[in-house]
Amino acid sequence: MSGLQTRAAKTISPLGLTFLAVTSVGWGLNFPIMKNLLSEWPPLSSRGLCGIVGAVALALFAVARRQNLAVPRPMWSRLLLVSLLTIGGWVAFMGLALLWLPASEAAVLAISIPVWVALLAWPILGERLSLLRAISLAVALAGIAVLIGGNEIEASFVKLPGYLCVLAGAICVALGTVLTKHFPLAMPPLSLAAWQIGLGCLPIAIIGLVVEQPQLSALSWIGWASMLYMTLIQFCLCYVCWFAALERLPAATASIGTLLVPVIGVLSAGAMLHEPLGVREITALVVTLGGVTMALRS
Repeated sequence: MSGLQTRAAKTISPLGLTFLAVTSVGWGLNFPIMKNLLSEWPPLSSRGLCGIVGAVALALFAVARRQNLAVPRPMWSRLLLVSLLTIGGWVAFMGLALLWLPASEAAVLAISIPVWVALLAWPILGERLSLLRAISLAVALAGIAVLIGGNEIEASFVKLPGYLCVLAGAICVALGTVLTKHFPLAMPPLSLAAWQIGLGCLPIAIIGLVVEQPQLSALSWIGWASMLYMTLIQFCLCYVCWFAALERLPAATASIGTLLVPVIGVLSAGAMLHEPLGVREITALVVTLGGVTMALRS
């Protein structure tokens, strides 16, 4: 009996839920902060450089926790591929998407990651779609259709590059996630996060510096604060809290908990950037969240 009680207590660990809440709030607030930063600095440079500094900070924290940073030689190619997809693809495409989309719409579209994971896991991992999961994924896609189709034709056409960028980023993350399951990366979690963020953001930062040629003088104190937030909160604190939550909560609970991210993203975009929060946005958010939640629980 005591063993069952201990297991149940671990399942609903208040500390684990606290870490999960910090992660969700931190990642959710990043949507309007990124959007606002684009008025001062270009997307690839800002996100790439913040990621590199964040990766270094995570590596130092991993060393302090006595986690080994060494990468086994046979694992380098897999680590590089997954890092470029999961981190590099997301960082680049999401940054570019915000040039065309409001932060709230980008947050809603970002919920689609589990949809693409389920679809890609079928041919790559052989995980067949059950009828319930197929229905739930269709519901999630219907929510996205509500968001995109609710615009006037002209407005949807103008935003089309942003929609494509978000979906490309989500598919990159999903493919990286599925490949990680297919080719496991056996490393301590913080060390793995530091390598993935560093390897994924390095080429983005280089491309940004060459193509965008950002100027430090263009950053106001709000811009510097946004850069600091993206570095220390998004890439450092949130990842540390995420792994701490995974140690204390079942993976399914943690996955469903991250659905708070788009909710916070939409609400904070309305509060911080005064973006519209009408029936279309709320309907798309609720329908998409419902479909993804069903998919995660099926």
